Amino acid sequence: MDLLEYFQDVAGTGILSTADADGRTNLAVYARPHVFDNETIGFIMRDRKSYKNLKSNPHAAYMFIESESRYKGIRLYLSKIDEEFDPEVVNKFRRRPKKVCSDGGKETAYLVRFHVDRTRPLVGDND
Repeated sequence: MDLLEYFQDVAGTGILSTADADGRTNLAVYARPHVFDNETIGFIMRDRKSYKNLKSNPHAAYMFIESESRYKGIRLYLSKIDEEFDPEVVNKFRRRPKKVCSDGGKETAYLVRFHVDRTRPLVGDND
């Protein structure tokens, strides 16, 4: 599957699943990933539960449900490669302006890159 083409042309909702070192899971709504190539994607993440889980467990799963059909989409199985915390680099990848925190400060964000270990359809594929 050509991930760059797929995520340019389709609208929908994404959900990122992570787990900490003890296996406690977390689900979070995430925008479409930034696609670097068919094996590498990234997300801008704030210092919250999903990001913290990746510190102790580098594996994640991302499910994308297309808007046109609740049974159409893809599942990506991911392994964290690295992260970028330089604000200038992170801001280059933003699709929207940086959010201002309730205390007036701006929350730190990271560009976290993942290797796409496996791609599956949203429903089925006999696995």
